Amino acid sequence: MLTHQGKYQARIAGTAIGARAAGRPLDTTSWGMHATTADHHAVPQAFFTDPEAAAVGLTADQAAQAGHRIKAIDVEIGDVVMGAKLFADGYTGRARMVVDVDRGHLLGVTMVGPGAAELLHSATVAVAGQVPIDRLWHAVPCFPTISELWLRLLESYRDSFYLLV
Repeated sequence: MLTHQGKYQARIAGTAIGARAAGRPLDTTSWGMHATTADHHAVPQAFFTDPEAAAVGLTADQAAQAGHRIKAIDVEIGDVVMGAKLFADGYTGRARMVVDVDRGHLLGVTMVGPGAAELLHSATVAVAGQVPIDRLWHAVPCFPTISELWLRLLESYRDSFYLLV
């Protein structure tokens, strides 16, 4: 079990113990304060290596094996994200997003490069929340930051359907 998942479970247990001690009822409804409803498929992982790596959700292979019809989109971060050039000279990194084509939402994201773990939470929110790609398209990234990676991934996804590349 990863530390961050353990902290999540401890937070739920602590609030439940506090509520019981105060004589308050537990809120165990779906997404309630005392329910452990975090999606285990959306638990983030970070590897503090050189280069750093981070992932959340399913890989393309896992998604395909689970029966999803997918499209995997790859982006060379240092080549297409202006903010990466400001983050570090000669930034090199790669990101992949795995999209469920039928449902139109992210199944997983993997990133490798400096600061990859810091970029992961936005992916975790999108995967856990099953945010539609069409909705993500309208989330404006701050310029010039590495978070522009999302714009490049989404543009590549869009272009894979509409442009002959």
